[in-house]
Amino acid sequence: MRIDCPLCGARDRREFHYLGAAVYLDRPGPAAGPEAWDAYLHQRENPAGRGRELWCHEAGCGAWLAVERDMTSHAVVSVRLAEAGA
Repeated sequence: MRIDCPLCGARDRREFHYLGAAVYLDRPGPAAGPEAWDAYLHQRENPAGRGRELWCHEAGCGAWLAVERDMTSHAVVSVRLAEAGA
């Protein structure tokens, strides 16, 4: 699998570190109740189709990327910097 880093170009996935689903970007605010935090921490989907993930380009620029890919074929659909939104 190749990931097209917006800063470095297309690279092999071995240059990247996988964090998990990109829902980590949707962290509840400080005033959120316990239900919101429980959902954020424990209620994860496991899609068979497209999903969003966070990857770090550790062997390259060090940028965190929001990667959308098909979980069944591993085809990368889109890549953007995580700080730009997922």
